Amino acid sequence: MANSPTRIAHREAAHGSFTSYLAGFVICLVLTGLSFGVVTSRMIPHDRLFPTITGLAVAQLIVQLIFFLHLGTAPEQRNNTVIFVLTGMLIAIVVAGSLWVMHNANTNMMPTHMSIERARAKN
Repeated sequence: MANSPTRIAHREAAHGSFTSYLAGFVICLVLTGLSFGVVTSRMIPHDRLFPTITGLAVAQLIVQLIFFLHLGTAPEQRNNTVIFVLTGMLIAIVVAGSLWVMHNANTNMMPTHMSIERARAKN
């Protein structure tokens, strides 16, 4: 029962082949080399450097998500994709909530509209 044909097929379908891993690795190496080359060669103007590096980083992130974490729309990859999206949403909620709490604490606890003399007069 542990090695039933459906379990073996499901286990093999969820993982990539050697060629897909190699392709992902080569693409990541090329993107890393491009990022390094953009910075060191100074071919791109300084004001375009940050958007270019960001674009290459996002491209590398997408390559790694597809080739190494096996995120996609295929039925056997759907669980990984849903877990990744829900994890991203959870992180966004925690970060947004933390920023909201810190902003409200700063606004409500710091008497910036009150002078020192006026604060002493209230005591």
